[in-house]
Amino acid sequence: MKIIACYSNKGGVGKTAASVNLAYAIAAAGNRTLLCDLDPQGASGFYFRVKPSKKLEETAFFKDVEKFTGAIRGSDFENLDVLPANMSFRDFDVFLSRMRNSRSRLTKSLKAVEKDYDVVVLDCPPTISTLSENVFRSADAIVVPVIPTTLSERTFEQLLEFFKKNKLPAQKIHGFFSMVQNVKKLHLETMDAMSAAFKKRFMRTHIPFASDVERMGIHRAPVMVTAPGSPAGKAYQALSEEVLGRIAKG
Repeated sequence: MKIIACYSNKGGVGKTAASVNLAYAIAAAGNRTLLCDLDPQGASGFYFRVKPSKKLEETAFFKDVEKFTGAIRGSDFENLDVLPANMSFRDFDVFLSRMRNSRSRLTKSLKAVEKDYDVVVLDCPPTISTLSENVFRSADAIVVPVIPTTLSERTFEQLLEFFKKNKLPAQKIHGFFSMVQNVKKLHLETMDAMSAAFKKRFMRTHIPFASDVERMGIHRAPVMVTAPGSPAGKAYQALSEEVLGRIAKG
């Protein structure tokens, strides 16, 4: 079982849209896929029209296999299940800080489903925390959306510095440019500069800024379902193929 985390330490960069579309595309490619929402806002579950289990609070998530697996919901799409988040997930960091071996608890929880799925996609909250460290250690790949602006460049550098400081493998990080507007000179200049500075860490695929992505909240479905032939739909398909290719190479 491979674990792909969609993560950014900056909010509003298209992380959940990427999680939802990646999970759909990976499932559509024939992989048994679980989308696990770790963000207490629960947007991933909302997009797939699934309601969270009220019984899966922080203790059960990390300690009760039966409740963990019982909270998984089927989606409208073949090969794709969803573990939706609820508001109690906001207390994960407090709970983890009290546990022994707190940095490996997420890995232990996900082992409960390793025989049932080929790929798990994690939609992560935009923080650097104990939960984030769990994500960094458990994931085979950390897919990081970056809006090509100065602040997003800074937060990407902070993420790389955190990995270096904590002796985590930077090769897990796979950045991609999100919400790209080609008419903006700053976007083009930032993309060129970051691609050159972090050549090995960035993928080729760019996700455009598009109204089709914004309409996901109205349709409550991936762009790849509602507008598969759109620039955004094609970009997410290309992104999923690139991510799976990078994982296959190790």
